[in-house]
Amino acid sequence: MARSLNKVILIGNLTRDVELRYTPQGAAVGAFGVATNRQWKVGDQVKEATEFHNIVAWNKLAELCSQMLAKGSRVYVEGRLQTRDWVDQTGAKRYRTEIVIDEMIVLNGKTKAGEGAAEDYSAGHQPDSAAHDTAMPDDLADLNIDDVLGDADAQGDK
Repeated sequence: MARSLNKVILIGNLTRDVELRYTPQGAAVGAFGVATNRQWKVGDQVKEATEFHNIVAWNKLAELCSQMLAKGSRVYVEGRLQTRDWVDQTGAKRYRTEIVIDEMIVLNGKTKAGEGAAEDYSAGHQPDSAAHDTAMPDDLADLNIDDVLGDADAQGDK
């Protein structure tokens, strides 16, 4: 079997506060947006484009994101791309591409915890010796995340 890789690394700013919810099984799931920019020159003119990314964190990492991040926070996130599809209320098929993260580093002091240096929250770094289970639980693999995140998230709001 050929090896493959699905890895995303972003540095950007939160477009909204983390929305923390819990599945019926009790697993935490956090959703938020991150904006990234790029610039390039065309002759003497500088052009700029902004991309908006949908981010999802699970379990302890979701709770940490909710505690540590606020709208405007500069953050490093690392994870994998995942595309979901569903049929909306009008019967139209909808798609949403998300980045399911397993690493997060707060890069500035614009956090709910206040001013401070960069802090690393991931499966590899465990502050306070807390175990991090950042992966989606196996028993939730077939769960419709729209039921957890709600209608606003399912409609593709940034």
